[in-house]
Amino acid sequence: MASAGFATDTLEAQHGAPALEKPRQGWKGLCNISFGFFGIQVGFALQNANMSRVFQSLGSSIDDLPALWVAAPLTGLLVQPIVGHLSDRTWLGRLGRRRPYFLAGALLAAIALVLMPESGALLMAAMLLWMLDASLNVSMEPFRAFVGDMLRRDQHTAGYAVQTAFIGAGAVVGSLFPYLLDHLGVANEASGGAIPDTVRYSFRAGALILLVAVGWTIVTTREYSPQEQARFAEPADDEGAQATMAALAKRSPLGGLGWITGGGLVALGVRLFVLEKEVYLLGALLALYGLALIVASAMAKAGREASLLTGIVGDFAGMPPVMKRLAFVQFFSWSALFIMWINTTPVVAQHHFGVTDPASAAYQEAANWVGVLFSVYNGVAAIAALAILPGLARRIGQARTHALCLVLGAAGFASFIVFRDPDMLVVSEIGIGIAWASILAMPYAILASSLPQGKLGIYMGLFNVFVVLPQLLVATVMGSIMKAFFPGEPVWTMAFAAATLLVAALAMLRIGATRG
Repeated sequence: MASAGFATDTLEAQHGAPALEKPRQGWKGLCNISFGFFGIQVGFALQNANMSRVFQSLGSSIDDLPALWVAAPLTGLLVQPIVGHLSDRTWLGRLGRRRPYFLAGALLAAIALVLMPESGALLMAAMLLWMLDASLNVSMEPFRAFVGDMLRRDQHTAGYAVQTAFIGAGAVVGSLFPYLLDHLGVANEASGGAIPDTVRYSFRAGALILLVAVGWTIVTTREYSPQEQARFAEPADDEGAQATMAALAKRSPLGGLGWITGGGLVALGVRLFVLEKEVYLLGALLALYGLALIVASAMAKAGREASLLTGIVGDFAGMPPVMKRLAFVQFFSWSALFIMWINTTPVVAQHHFGVTDPASAAYQEAANWVGVLFSVYNGVAAIAALAILPGLARRIGQARTHALCLVLGAAGFASFIVFRDPDMLVVSEIGIGIAWASILAMPYAILASSLPQGKLGIYMGLFNVFVVLPQLLVATVMGSIMKAFFPGEPVWTMAFAAATLLVAALAMLRIGATRG
């Protein structure tokens, strides 16, 4: 089936001549390619704005929230590289390469959204969060590669800007649901540790929107076949599986042993400094990567055929230089974002509404206001992605544009400490929204233009490891830091968020000049 969004250009490949560049997409095509992300982000927004509220309603204390949130980033860490590797190698006829993953992830996420607010116990809610995040990641990761698959290089900034606009719009809708339902008379309180009806109905609506939006992209797009992609792509040269295996075969096992030693030192630090037990997870991940590196190298030295393990480990160890520099920026950018998602509800409730009891009506009012604030920064992101980023990137370059936006985000986080009036936090969210727009667009646009087409899925999946790792770090370490230095004062987490964005902005200046 032909895409409703394809340009009218006829592929030269259809006439036997080599097609060196993909046809340009009009706005309709750009929108069809990314519309499914609208539904995915509705799901993420409902999760981000309401899961701390759900956990606390079911009896969790504020100190336990980071540990309960560990499930989400850990799932992304495991799922995205695997899905990226597999989607590069998938072709299911009319359903294509990436779209089978869109569909499977959306169906499972919709089920989790419907079941989540029916949780009767904290453990059930945590397990459903794991399922929800895994399923959303299965759909989300191929969408990043999908833009690179479908667009020519000079449209990458526009493509990721449109995707960011849909992300922002979806997040606005997801974040506002409970607030709007409350004002329509739906019960916003529930007795006996139950989940309020505003949350329950919001999650059900989110499931429906997710399925419709992802279904729209599946129906209105046609992916390029492997043969067509081969006509567009530059020669594979040393980017192939054999080159990956050869590079692995040359690696010393000492590298893997170093990672294992690092994991052991982290575990020792937990015992010596009486850190939160969740920090053991970081040590375990370091050690497991070291073990995987040793096993993959041994398989390559033995002349074994390329596999899922060797492909993922080899590509991670051999990331292109620009990807390594962008990974550092991503690490600090997403540290700030995860601090925000975990702590904004308790920060606003305590610092701006003067309440700490999750069962109180005032706390639920504060939680609804957080939903409004989240809708503001996402709405700003949707506008900034189209109205600011493409033009600014053409003038000063993608790297400087991203650095400037990160500085504005840092100012937004810092103002949470200064402002005491909840209404003034809308101003804070403007800076955060501009930073969010850039975080979702600029690194991916730079990366998509720098990677070999045949490995776009795996590299996008591996790039998101640096979205997940800081979340794990925040979820496991931030609790220990706050207990040690700022007990009972969650507002200071916003100072940490501001500082990490400033570090990311400085690191972004190391990226070579690129134009949008």
